Amino acid sequence: MLARAHRIVLGGEYRAVVRRGVRSTGPHTVTYVRRSSGDAPVRFGFIVAKTVGTAVKRNTVRRRLKAVAFELVPQLESGTDVVVRALPGSADAPWSALRQDVVAAVTRARAVRTGEVLR
Repeated sequence: MLARAHRIVLGGEYRAVVRRGVRSTGPHTVTYVRRSSGDAPVRFGFIVAKTVGTAVKRNTVRRRLKAVAFELVPQLESGTDVVVRALPGSADAPWSALRQDVVAAVTRARAVRTGEVLR
């Protein structure tokens, strides 16, 4: 669903975004946004720990977050890296609530393309 070019895969890349990115906390997620060079693709990474729940619940949350990312990729500035950490309550949250958390975070970090409106 989310192309490999739009995924953060290395641990060092996750650490860089978490340490140097803008953090935004919502009721269900903690989102880190870091802007880098303008020619790089938009990339997303997901952290869903065992505190979220069983493997089935964790994978459900991860799939929901990937769906949100797939929808947001064309609307974000090039070179934006986003890491979304799911909080324990996210397993029971509806998709719309997870989407709202991520949209609020990227809007606060001013990573949205000029002229785009995220709802």
